[in-house]
Amino acid sequence: MTDWPDADAQPLLAFVASLAIGLLIGVERERNPAAKAGLRTFALTAVFGTLAAMLGEYSDGAWVPAVGLALTGLTIIAAYHRTPPEDDPGTTTVVALLLAYALGALCWYGERTLAATIAVGAAALLYFKAELRGILERFDRRDLLAVIQFATLSVVILPVLPDEGYGPYGALNPFRIWLMVVLISGLSLAGYIALKIVGVRYGLLLAGLLGGLVSSTATTLAYSRHARAGGTTGIAAGVIVLANLAVLVRLAVVAAATAPAILPRLVPVLGSALLAGLAVALVSWRGRLAEEAAFPLPAVSNPAELRASLGFGVLFAVVLLAVAWLSDVAGHRGLYAVALVSGLTDVDALTLSSLQLFTSGKLGAREAVAAIALALLANTVFKLGLVITVGGRPLARRVILPALASVVAGAVAVFAIGG
Repeated sequence: MTDWPDADAQPLLAFVASLAIGLLIGVERERNPAAKAGLRTFALTAVFGTLAAMLGEYSDGAWVPAVGLALTGLTIIAAYHRTPPEDDPGTTTVVALLLAYALGALCWYGERTLAATIAVGAAALLYFKAELRGILERFDRRDLLAVIQFATLSVVILPVLPDEGYGPYGALNPFRIWLMVVLISGLSLAGYIALKIVGVRYGLLLAGLLGGLVSSTATTLAYSRHARAGGTTGIAAGVIVLANLAVLVRLAVVAAATAPAILPRLVPVLGSALLAGLAVALVSWRGRLAEEAAFPLPAVSNPAELRASLGFGVLFAVVLLAVAWLSDVAGHRGLYAVALVSGLTDVDALTLSSLQLFTSGKLGAREAVAAIALALLANTVFKLGLVITVGGRPLARRVILPALASVVAGAVAVFAIGG
């Protein structure tokens, strides 16, 4: 720890910071009567870490902090071995104590902000043990396996894929295709996890928004069936409309991550559609959303499952080829034809392919925005068909006005910006 602005104050600040970190973690462990280390032990251990780092630096002995860490671990393990409690194997406390020591050392090396941040996170993990266990119980083995698969395919596989174009028109870039798969799957997975965690505790609003992040089509189908089976039509309509409006937010996030330069043209279209749909929904349903009724969660599968990820990857590749070929053969009309067809079942693939062509300079902003708007139109028509055929006319009457308002507002915005 060199180059101190104030040679007298900085060492003292390091020890004060480590003391505070030890106290923070120790407060939580003090709540556990079976733990062999509490408030004072954690505070002293963190200070010991700072002292060991200081002595190691002054004596040019990098081994001093390492020996101190080993002694700390052996001491607490010996304490548990001598009088093992029945309900606490001590693993968490041992790791927490070693962490407090290491964070104390970090304070000496000038990383007090980092050490404090880690300490806060560690204290939260320790404190919310019951809540975290309850959250995990909401996920089955298949969900956890899907998350592991997603992490493997995104962290391990993605970096080794070649970043160059293959096939006709050089449209197939393995790295960029899989990067888009990771982006969409990750965004959907976040919504899926949130949906599993909150359940129905926060009602219609979150059920619709999170269902839209995971899969607006699956959400539409699930609540159409719910309404047909005798569920509350108003609740089902609210969730369906909110889920489909959430798609607009989702596309804005995707565009911001992949092609931020298009946002000045795309955001007015998505924003107009979102605001118009919300306004009409609020006016149409005024007073109806206070209905008290139980409603199911959307019946959606984990979007991070290997089959779902590979399926989207294949679909995205096919759309990329179709867009490249038809754009070459028929110009913008070919792109718009692909948008109408592919948008019937999935708007993400067409959106990503249009954004990719825009980023590479092969497509103008107006054409890309128009293609995305057409895909949204086709997707909305498809889901309205689901509502009518599966949910019935009473549900359709409540859904159709917000959906049409959203489509019309988006179309007007497209033409207003010269799309």
